[in-house]
Amino acid sequence: MGRSRGGFSTKVHAVTTTGGKPLHLALTAGQQHESTMAEELLVHAEGDAFIADTGYDAERIRANAQKVGMKPVIHPHPSRKQPPPLDRTLYRLRYRVECFFHDLKCFRAAATRYDKTAT
Repeated sequence: MGRSRGGFSTKVHAVTTTGGKPLHLALTAGQQHESTMAEELLVHAEGDAFIADTGYDAERIRANAQKVGMKPVIHPHPSRKQPPPLDRTLYRLRYRVECFFHDLKCFRAAATRYDKTAT
């Protein structure tokens, strides 16, 4: 687990179905960039599209998604000079992933690490 100014932090990366059911979860240190986990997530992804947020916006990730037969639907980073087109109809499905993260945070043990023993 990574260390931040506020203490230890963790990022959860998830591959879900369009219905919001988890297929794969991965944990990384809080300061690690999202794009470093893209290849692992692509291996576990199913379907016709790889829908991701701006943190996964990189040409290599888009190319890898196309290599495995998926359409990359990634919101372009605002600093891009020539952003690739975004299929907004498919991108709207990303809210279901956010709903999954909301449900995950509702579990007190995951949200506050309550299940750890005091040291």
